[in-house]
Amino acid sequence: MERRNYRGQYRLAVMMAPLGLLAAAPLVQGNAAPAGQTDSQSASPMRFETAEFTLSLDPVSQTLISLAPKGGDGVDFAPSDRAAQRLGDGYYNVGDIDLRVRLAGEAAWRDYSTAARRTPVRALPAGGNILAAADLSDDLGAQPGLRVERRWITEKGKLALRFRLINPGDRAIEIGGLGIPMVFNNIITDRSLEEAHVKASFADPYIGRDAGYVQVTRLNGKGPALLVLPEGRTPLEAWKPILDQKNADGNPKPFNDPTKRGITFEGFHQWMVASKGFAETDWKGAEQWNASTSFTLAPGESREIGVRFATAPAIRKIEETLAAEGRPVAVGVPGYVLPTDLAGDLFLKSASAVKGITVSPAGAIDVTRAGSAKGWARYRLKGNAWGRARIDVTYADGSVQAVHYFVTKPSGAAVADLGRFLFDKHWYDNPADPFGRSPSLMSYDRDTNKIVLQEDRVWMAGLSDEGGAGAWLAGIMKQLGQPDAGEVAKFERFVTETLDGRLQVNEGKDKFGVRKSLFFYDPKAKPDFAYDPAIDWKAWSAWAKKGSDSVGRSFNYVHVAAAQWVLYRLARYHEGLVKAHDWRWYLNRAYETSMAMVRLAPHYAQYGQMEGDVFVDILDDLKREGLDAEARSLEAMMQGRAERWRGEAYPFGSEMPWDSTGQEEVYAWMRYFGDHEKADLTREVILGYDPTIPHWGYNGSARRYWDFQYAGKVKRIERQLHHYGSANNAIPLFDSYRRDPKDIHLLRVAYGGLMGTTTNIDQDGFGSAAFHSFPDMMRFDAYNGDYGMGFFGHVWETASYLVDHPTFGWIGFGGEVTSKGSQVSIVPKDSFRSRIFVAPAGLWLTLDAGRFERVDYDPKTKRVRLTLAPADAHTPRAWLNVETTAKGMKRYRPGAGASPERGGYAVTLGSKAVQVELLPE
Repeated sequence: MERRNYRGQYRLAVMMAPLGLLAAAPLVQGNAAPAGQTDSQSASPMRFETAEFTLSLDPVSQTLISLAPKGGDGVDFAPSDRAAQRLGDGYYNVGDIDLRVRLAGEAAWRDYSTAARRTPVRALPAGGNILAAADLSDDLGAQPGLRVERRWITEKGKLALRFRLINPGDRAIEIGGLGIPMVFNNIITDRSLEEAHVKASFADPYIGRDAGYVQVTRLNGKGPALLVLPEGRTPLEAWKPILDQKNADGNPKPFNDPTKRGITFEGFHQWMVASKGFAETDWKGAEQWNASTSFTLAPGESREIGVRFATAPAIRKIEETLAAEGRPVAVGVPGYVLPTDLAGDLFLKSASAVKGITVSPAGAIDVTRAGSAKGWARYRLKGNAWGRARIDVTYADGSVQAVHYFVTKPSGAAVADLGRFLFDKHWYDNPADPFGRSPSLMSYDRDTNKIVLQEDRVWMAGLSDEGGAGAWLAGIMKQLGQPDAGEVAKFERFVTETLDGRLQVNEGKDKFGVRKSLFFYDPKAKPDFAYDPAIDWKAWSAWAKKGSDSVGRSFNYVHVAAAQWVLYRLARYHEGLVKAHDWRWYLNRAYETSMAMVRLAPHYAQYGQMEGDVFVDILDDLKREGLDAEARSLEAMMQGRAERWRGEAYPFGSEMPWDSTGQEEVYAWMRYFGDHEKADLTREVILGYDPTIPHWGYNGSARRYWDFQYAGKVKRIERQLHHYGSANNAIPLFDSYRRDPKDIHLLRVAYGGLMGTTTNIDQDGFGSAAFHSFPDMMRFDAYNGDYGMGFFGHVWETASYLVDHPTFGWIGFGGEVTSKGSQVSIVPKDSFRSRIFVAPAGLWLTLDAGRFERVDYDPKTKRVRLTLAPADAHTPRAWLNVETTAKGMKRYRPGAGASPERGGYAVTLGSKAVQVELLPE
């Protein structure tokens, strides 16, 4: 048994030995009916082979036990190793169906589920291409005269699951809820980290109506990937969670599964064909992704719905497989987040012609046909109204595809708003604060528009951990590319009066240690403080002073080191911004904090840290500044951590049994120390839980489903859209893309995560922890929580990319692209405008100070011309770095006007823009 300790309190036992597989039974080939198929009491699974899968069904319920793709190294997309448990009452499997119906003239909805009570289904004749068939009417229990038949079939070699709903009565039946459970092998409980990566998979929906699908990808990022596609007219209208709630008698509520949800199990979901019955009740008041519909069966009428199963050979081949399967495919460039100052492109490919396009809300996005590109229809998009928007594409065959967008302010304006909001609304200045938290940027509640001064999760009000440090980390990271003298001055007050000596120990045996929280629940230590009696102070998270004073949690150190490093950079590359200490003090503190993390918090330091890329830059800057002794010490310390990761098959643990936090730093050090094989493995693992989907919420949204419990206002296990993992996991993908500019899939996923972070910023500048994806909420959480960690990722990688796409031609990510003659130009529109990648040249241009106005590139002559913005009060010189990141590409050097300094080039700025020529060597 392995125990992992969460934040010093919560303990989870992870059993290392998985449940045994069901005993093997003879395979039934192709179209032949299995022996004993009509005997629903048979103990042996019904086994079949199709062109792509080996599958087995439970003989009692005819629901799916196993779905193993051929050529999949033994992986099973279904949770077959838990089949003995999952065949009981209430447990969902693929092949079940949920219904919410009402008879004509009735107002109340009635709920039915084949999973509620397991009785032998009434088998129907099978044979030929019908593998198994059953009448599920009795399995649904007492119901209003609706007959439901299910068939597992093969058609043209493809496995399909079809349901036929028949109304044999004399009254019309309205179906306001129809859910097809998507139960795949995503249960990590009782698995080691290596077992989870090899065996488990995550499912992601494209909630795209008739063009919708579900992709199921392995945690190790390897192929094949499973695609669940609609059969006939089976729209994916909504994605409904299957919860684990119970009634007072201990039995599951309707539409619930007994499997315990938690940090090792996200839960299952349902493909909702119709959802009006839920939108009117359970989800009332929440804006759904698509219009919620129902359909009515008149007496004697029937309707068939269903899904089919296909495999893509690799995650990067999913869109190619969709097209081969005859499905409509949408590709948004640069993604599905539209800043109002930057047009986007939507490329559509379908066997049926586009008949019309509508936008909801009306006028939110302007859509203009812009020609075609090698079989793809091209549309130019211009965002107008802030917030969620949907483009509905109607095809000539009557099908409708929904593509989901989010329109933001210009990226730079959104980030400026965030800074103003943080240093105004989050700013806490109360010298009498009994916990020593003033002055600081504290957590904020957007519902009440108040600072969070008390919380049973004490770190939320204690300036540490991700949930408590999120505000001040976002505040300082914003300064890296958009420095504001007033904001920097306030932050230095936080450093000198609150961070140094309070949050971070500055003397004694724990010197440079970072405390877990300044706030705590300890009436004996604070007898005069009025703790709010409405708060549950008995919670495990309500640490006393001793627990809060602990310096044993490594994840707290990286936030502090990042803040100190940014202040070093501001002091070193700007003039007059940083005043409390010089650049040497801040760089030294960043170094000491990095070293203290491993010395004082060794248990958690064995894992990769969110924001861990900053340690690499701290080391590089120590070398650049000639601080050789410190550089050697830090490098040796980090190499020791990296050696541990080299020896692990999947070195991505954390406080949690499985996590999407540590991959960023693991990747960074593997690259740094030359273990490119392990770095590549890390990249592929990220792709296993970080999809590209035509939906702003899911595109580039790295998987996280438990942190609302630890940093959100609404505490529950729920898929979080654009939690901090999105932008942090984008960092290795961006780096990998710059090393291989032909792998545009990496850029698309990474840019989705990068821009998703800007959707969390509301129109006033409040940055939310994440978006609640469950259909009963569908909004951003009211706490800022750990948003700052995601904003770190945005700051680290915000850039503009000039790309020559093999199908779409010259396109831009984060910048406006134009061409004239042989010259192609990009005008950056990203948040900082201090980084540009010219993909055809493998050329990575970055500014430690200053901004790009424009970059011109001539693919014939390979010449590059940079236009830099004029000087400002604190930036008399630009500091340019020129790097060729891709193998086989020419190296560049600046011409006149750029002088070599500290490994880069200094360029004197003036009152007008300055141009610098780059020449290939």
